[in-house]
Amino acid sequence: MAVKLRCLRMGAKKAPFYRIVAADSRARRDGRNIEVVGTYNPTANPAIVNIDEEKVLKWLNNGAQPSDTVRSILSKEGIMKKYTDAKKASK
Repeated sequence: MAVKLRCLRMGAKKAPFYRIVAADSRARRDGRNIEVVGTYNPTANPAIVNIDEEKVLKWLNNGAQPSDTVRSILSKEGIMKKYTDAKKASK
């Protein structure tokens, strides 16, 4: 089973709110997910991001692939840098 970290859309019409989830890559965008690892609210100024860093790093270390949007969010939060540094240090 291939796991992806991706956004699950919530919120009203014209007012998106996203949960960042670990989900089976074959599941639909708003379908079943394995675990919620954070939230993202792009409508706030500036955008509000709440991420459980430990859960995200656990999923990345277990082989989960982030979507392009989630990779961008994680990069802005500095989590992707921590992940790559830890990966390089273990070699």
